[in-house]
Amino acid sequence: MIPGSEPIETNVLKKITPDATEKKQIDRIIATLKEQVAKEIKKTKIPITIELVGSTAKDTYIRTSVDIDLFLVFPTTVSREVLQEKGLTIGRAILEQQEECFAEHPYVRGVFQGYKTELVPCYKIEFASQKLSAVDRTPLHTRYVKKHLNESQKKEVRLFKQFLKGIGCYGAEAEIEGFSGYLCEIMIIKYKTFQQLVENVQYWHHGETLALEEGTSPLFETPLTFIDPVDSERNVASALSKDKFELFITACKEYTKKPRLTFFFPNELQPWSLEKIKQVIGTNVFVGVNLPKPEIIPENLYPQVRKAVRAIRDLCEQYEFTILDATFSIEKANVYIVLRPKTRTLSKIVLHAGPPVMLKKNAEEFIQKWFDNPRTRKKPFEKNKRLYVEIEREYTNIQDLLEDQIKQLSLGKHIDLVIRKGFMIIDHNDLLTENLRLFWTTYLDTRTTWER
Repeated sequence: MIPGSEPIETNVLKKITPDATEKKQIDRIIATLKEQVAKEIKKTKIPITIELVGSTAKDTYIRTSVDIDLFLVFPTTVSREVLQEKGLTIGRAILEQQEECFAEHPYVRGVFQGYKTELVPCYKIEFASQKLSAVDRTPLHTRYVKKHLNESQKKEVRLFKQFLKGIGCYGAEAEIEGFSGYLCEIMIIKYKTFQQLVENVQYWHHGETLALEEGTSPLFETPLTFIDPVDSERNVASALSKDKFELFITACKEYTKKPRLTFFFPNELQPWSLEKIKQVIGTNVFVGVNLPKPEIIPENLYPQVRKAVRAIRDLCEQYEFTILDATFSIEKANVYIVLRPKTRTLSKIVLHAGPPVMLKKNAEEFIQKWFDNPRTRKKPFEKNKRLYVEIEREYTNIQDLLEDQIKQLSLGKHIDLVIRKGFMIIDHNDLLTENLRLFWTTYLDTRTTWER
């Protein structure tokens, strides 16, 4: 036990644990939802069963963050097309503010009596090896946790979830790239308490592998591997990014040294003034790509934006612009890809190294390529037993390069479409705008969430 930590954790639990009245209300709403779903199921004339999954089923939810996940469990004799069609029909008939989402097949997400709700069709299976799609495993996950997580550990899961929320690591969705609720639960099953978990995590390294069940499993090239106890072929931690893995370890080390309430409830970051942002940026150079935000769900948008950032960075490096950092900001109507190049411009002429003279075939090819090339400013010559040539760069300004070449890149299906309609290359004066104050503050403020 960390000295002085118990009062903090007790305090946190008081804030996040739903009381008896709240639990009854949620139970009542879930019962009503099930009744309405059952009525819609009758219309299909298919023996679909209903299964509550997720944190409400396992009683590991936080009072300020309640999601209802109801699975519509179809017999395996039903075709995928029918499962999709009927699953969507039921969801559309019941949920408000609905949107269609796509896992391995479509499902409906929306609101039911004020609570975020998902109605997801899946196939009925008893073992993960029988799965016809990835979501079929989810009811097995719920059953596993209900069987192995004891009553006292539910509060440990809640503490762990709130800790992850506080440090910005909770959620396996593409926007966060952190820990799923199920991963939190099986980690508490493994380490017994939040306290023991935090103490163990300090000693983790990249490539850490955990499991609850004995046996062999495949190797995963991920920062953390936690073998799914219901499917030994799956890594439950596959969504966790390198950055969030490292942040989590740092937070556990810091919490062990000095527990603070701000690990669980960080102070909200107040956007800096544009004057302060300019001051902190100083002489650093930034270049931005401003494009319209594609109208797609975050689960599809974030991976495409990250792909675009990588492709644009690679393009710049290919033309010898050193990129010190590359990031992005997704705003209401626009996506900003922000690069920090070492310099905005390069020299007109560059010395280009060729092969050693002794590699005769390569040397001949090099001479052939550059001898009469229109970009050649000084014909191939030998120096220290290697060939060189002085050539004119294709691009000396990073903004010209991006303007000319960005449409040729593969940036992601939906981003490629909006880029064709129009985009803007902007320097950092045009990036210092009111709507990007929070982005710049988050990017430039070196403090962690718990230090703010």
